[in-house]
Amino acid sequence: MKYLSTRGGAEPQSFSDILLGGLAPDGGLYLPESYPQVADHLAAWRKLSYAELAFEILSLYVDDIPPADLKALCDKTYTAQTYRWSRDAAKAQDIVPLTSLTPDFHLLELSNGPTLAFKDMAMQLLGNLFEYVLDQRNETINILGATSGDTGSAAEYAMRGKHNVRVFMLSPEGKMSAFQRAQMYSLQDANIFNIAVRGMFDDAQDIVKAVSNDAAFKAQYRIGAVNSINWARVMAQVVYYFKGYFEATASNDQRVAFSVPSGNFGNICAGHIARMMGLPVARLVLATNENNVLDEFFRTGVYRPRATAETYVTTSPSMDISKASNFERFVFDLVGRDAGVVRGLWQQVDAGGSFDLRGTPTMAKLASYGFVSGCSTHADRLATIRDVWATHRVMIDTHTADGVKVAREHALPGVPMVVLETAQAVKFSETIQEALGCDPLRPPELEGIEKLPQRVEVIDAALDQVKQIVVRECCR
Repeated sequence: MKYLSTRGGAEPQSFSDILLGGLAPDGGLYLPESYPQVADHLAAWRKLSYAELAFEILSLYVDDIPPADLKALCDKTYTAQTYRWSRDAAKAQDIVPLTSLTPDFHLLELSNGPTLAFKDMAMQLLGNLFEYVLDQRNETINILGATSGDTGSAAEYAMRGKHNVRVFMLSPEGKMSAFQRAQMYSLQDANIFNIAVRGMFDDAQDIVKAVSNDAAFKAQYRIGAVNSINWARVMAQVVYYFKGYFEATASNDQRVAFSVPSGNFGNICAGHIARMMGLPVARLVLATNENNVLDEFFRTGVYRPRATAETYVTTSPSMDISKASNFERFVFDLVGRDAGVVRGLWQQVDAGGSFDLRGTPTMAKLASYGFVSGCSTHADRLATIRDVWATHRVMIDTHTADGVKVAREHALPGVPMVVLETAQAVKFSETIQEALGCDPLRPPELEGIEKLPQRVEVIDAALDQVKQIVVRECCR
């Protein structure tokens, strides 16, 4: 399997090369040259454990790691000990248990890993893949990433203590919850560096992209990525769509709908890929918060990223994103994998503009991809959190509440709806307190995490300042 850039200006690469490289040299994102078709495998896969299912799916995309080694990496990653914070301890071995609110409306628990967010599902695998490939090649890497909340802590917990890896994680100063900040900034590992940027997530993400596009600097300092611009992240997330489908259905003749809280488009992009592989997905429901750039596109055909000053600070902060990196991957498929078209569209976006597909043949094809969308407000998520708690005695976080609210608007009769539960409520205690008048439970080992000493460097949203920190730490 070779990997192509969405912008067409890079030579096809192997999996291990794009794992370490992040963005393509032409500024595009890597995708496999084709999506394997798996409809004939569903019956056999339905019986597999999560680690076994991950191996089967990843094997279709990874052909430069020996199968026995890849299987060992999957077995090492997906254990009940790592993903142990399920509502029902007896379900921990399921890795991604299903919580049924009604016979046809479910939550897929993706937040039972070490940082209590769905990012752990892919990031724990990524950490093991990085360590394996770097050891094989006798190389080191400097991970540069940006986070709006959960990616950063998941990456740092996956990479902490890994040899041959340093992590430089950018986050928007003061824009994450206290719990999210504490998870990241309290880490004292020598290979972890937290950098708070005065600005929004998009400012941090722009810096990461700028560094990745500086070929000389990237090569000299071995810059890699763990954000969802890294294909391995998206690939790993494909697995739980299959597992969720098997949990929510009784046979492979059924279809299912997934509702996905969406900021950077990585999570729902994995659902798109699962559907392209042949998973019987009736609908992909994209849920946004007040930052509704993606909802606007799927309703109108206009993709109009907002300026930093126009991006709202909300109570579902991991979705406070205006420019969704992974959206380029979907558009590449939408335009028939015409890299020239993608290149032209993103020239407009990268110049601070937008693009409009209304009335085009491309827009006419959009409905065939199964997407519907909607958005949620602070008042909506408070009401949803209260309703789910009062009706089902299930406590959900703010992002999952956005997913539930929009899912209810797009449910299909007789089709199971699976909402991807993206984080545990404790990560957003302030809003849970506002909604329910009580504090959410948290794992005992995370009690008092906000009071731990924190280590973070605050800088302006300036490319040169980030480069200086990377150079300083690499030259120690």
